[in-house]
Amino acid sequence: MNTLSYFEIQSSDPERDVRFYREVFGWSFTKVDGLPIDYYQIQTATLSGGLLARPAQTPPTHCGTNAFTCSFEVTDFDATAEKILALGGQIAMEKFAIPGKCWQGYFLDANHNTFGLVQVDPDAE
Repeated sequence: MNTLSYFEIQSSDPERDVRFYREVFGWSFTKVDGLPIDYYQIQTATLSGGLLARPAQTPPTHCGTNAFTCSFEVTDFDATAEKILALGGQIAMEKFAIPGKCWQGYFLDANHNTFGLVQVDPDAE
């Protein structure tokens, strides 16, 4: 109870963003037919989610987020960041250390959805 159990990503181009997240994180996607919008179920190694057609206009950039932002733990922050950038993502906040705990940083996908990466590292400074 009281733990994250499901997440959703809104997209103005679901097929493009399925490819993006599949390549970056290796997630699997299954399209759900019979819904009034395009919707894909997401399965990660530990969590389920969904990617859906954005039901409203994409928010403007440089306005911060008005949402709950999820960060994903990775084993190699820099290698994952390279994949994100190669696939058209952008840096929202450069990699920084949370001393003695981890490396953290934030990115934007092609729809300007913000998500974070975290690499556990007790030597981070």
